[in-house]
Amino acid sequence: MTEAQHIQRVVEELADFIRKSPPGVSAGNGPSASPVSASTPRVVGTAPVPPGTVKGPADLAPFIDHTLLKPEATRDDITRVAHEAVRHGFATVCVNSSQVATVAGILAGSSSVPIAVVGFPLGAALTSAKAHEAREAVREGAREIDMVLNVGALKSRDYALVLQDIAQVVEASRPFPVKVILETGLLSSDEKIAACVLARAAGAAFVKTSTGFGPGGATVEDVALMRRVVGDQVGVKASGGIRSAEDALRMIQAGANRLGASASVAIVSGQSSAAKY
Repeated sequence: MTEAQHIQRVVEELADFIRKSPPGVSAGNGPSASPVSASTPRVVGTAPVPPGTVKGPADLAPFIDHTLLKPEATRDDITRVAHEAVRHGFATVCVNSSQVATVAGILAGSSSVPIAVVGFPLGAALTSAKAHEAREAVREGAREIDMVLNVGALKSRDYALVLQDIAQVVEASRPFPVKVILETGLLSSDEKIAACVLARAAGAAFVKTSTGFGPGGATVEDVALMRRVVGDQVGVKASGGIRSAEDALRMIQAGANRLGASASVAIVSGQSSAAKY
């Protein structure tokens, strides 16, 4: 069986389920929307990066989510990362939800925006808790949400829960985009495909490889597979273990159009870093 046939088989297995899903689990019919739902939606690119766009390390900056998710990160650490994003022109700053307000204040007026992670890093919280965290993060200034998939539900083939979990966070985050972190190091090929199909059906704007806290990180093979499944209408974010411009470029060539990294400054400077995320 070719990879294309493999993808098609999983897609067809899920197609009937998605068509028959009750309205309550579809994006747009979840719990009450975010208190800033009247805000201008954040429009993000989802298609692969055109060849030739990145001519050198500095050209990677607009594709990077500058990330600091360590539990021991201090306010000074968060402030430093936010100022680095402004200085280098990174797309976003990705932090834990309790730190979003600090980042939002620093990024105000710049081209960079704050991201909050939700259900991080395990993805095993109640759906209602994830939706609440997303709603509060948006209230605090988050303009993108990176949520962790309920991995246990996916591996149990509880697709209704997976779909509802994502859809309710998507609704709670409106009008801002949601990325779904798959934690690819824990998934089989079939599960990666299924996760991408369900994320797309639930209204996610992106699928994302890893938390940086699980086994393994982004791989060229996983990024390419995810891109083949979601097409151009959903973005692909590679995260976990991207430590150099060479790593970053390989991910972009495989189909990623956003990169999560804590080594962002080293990457755009043409250096490398030992950073895990």
